[in-house]
Amino acid sequence: MAYATVTELKTYLGISGDSDDDLLSALLNRATAIIDRYTGYTFAATTAERIYQAENLCDDTLYLDDLLVSVTNVADGEGHTIDSSSYVLLPRNGPRYHAIKLVDGNWDKADNGDVARVTGKWGWSETPPDDIVHACVRLAAFLYRQKDAQVFDVAAFPEAGVITLPRGIPADVKLILDKYTRLWGRP
Repeated sequence: MAYATVTELKTYLGISGDSDDDLLSALLNRATAIIDRYTGYTFAATTAERIYQAENLCDDTLYLDDLLVSVTNVADGEGHTIDSSSYVLLPRNGPRYHAIKLVDGNWDKADNGDVARVTGKWGWSETPPDDIVHACVRLAAFLYRQKDAQVFDVAAFPEAGVITLPRGIPADVKLILDKYTRLWGRP
């Protein structure tokens, strides 16, 4: 799911017709993918079950491979539901949880090596923050304008009067994304 709508992008670009709607939709999806790769996060939560093995454990704490917005079910490796009173989500002031700590006991490992199955909504938040929506619109607009450009990734030489396109992600989009960028492996 793209972080912005075709309508938002068309408003930003000043486009009133619908002849480019398919292209604009594809560019929004590409911009969303670029944002996700750049930051290391997904900003609109999706529901899924994730299965974890022993390498995600440290004593009684299961470290998740992505941010968890909300939990539907936590089960052991065999698929037996663990009561919500038997674990706490970390950090305690979430959402954007990154670990599950058992209150008493340890995670039991199944014969296949699984130690936990976590079902819930995964991502930064239920819906993307407003600045991420803007970054998506701005980046998709940049990609749209590139389709008619004759040059790509050319360094600027203002003293020579050369008009060029910026390299990579536009600087204003990069400023927005930099505050969300994951610095190391765990969320």
